[in-house]
Amino acid sequence: MAEALRLVWSDAALEDIDEIAEYIHRDSPHYAQRVVEELFAATDLLPEQPRMGRVVPELGQQEIRERFVYSYRLIYEIHSAELHILAVIHGKRLLESVEDRFPDDTL
Repeated sequence: MAEALRLVWSDAALEDIDEIAEYIHRDSPHYAQRVVEELFAATDLLPEQPRMGRVVPELGQQEIRERFVYSYRLIYEIHSAELHILAVIHGKRLLESVEDRFPDDTL
């Protein structure tokens, strides 16, 4: 069995979660907490099973994948020893809005 990858959250992805929580909290503090918990829980198995998420269709690169949590896309990149959480965006938001978080020439 392969060794689990080290999970690394980018500051930008953590800020995404903060913004999502703040937005949802206006209407429902309970739901905001639940969404945040589910977003973090969605990464629990990723270090052991990094390819469980689908390839991001707009990018078509095997190492950049996503998992859906409610209507949010948790986007991550697989490296040799680490798994980087790059962004958490609403499913209707254009990926180009966070293009600076991806390797050059990805989009």
